[in-house]
Amino acid sequence: MDHMSPKLRAFLSEPIGEKDVGWVDGVSHELAINLVTKGFSKAYILLGQFLLMHKNEAEFQRWLICCCGATECEAQESSNCLKEWCTCFL
Repeated sequence: MDHMSPKLRAFLSEPIGEKDVGWVDGVSHELAINLVTKGFSKAYILLGQFLLMHKNEAEFQRWLICCCGATECEAQESSNCLKEWCTCFL
């Protein structure tokens, strides 16, 4: 898929394992700091939040923006990344 960013392609290339939250496409350094502060230090923990929201991208994006300080672009890219990972691995 040519429209994928290198970060998204790398994230989707293998299981999440113990990857830090900064590996998630759309998570900037600043957003990663905010997420770690809130207890979301690993990508699988952020994925868990996405799954708790029943993979509802709009709800997840609102949560990232309101509770974690994400920009709209970061929220969209992050939710898309986790959605694509679910499609590949679940």
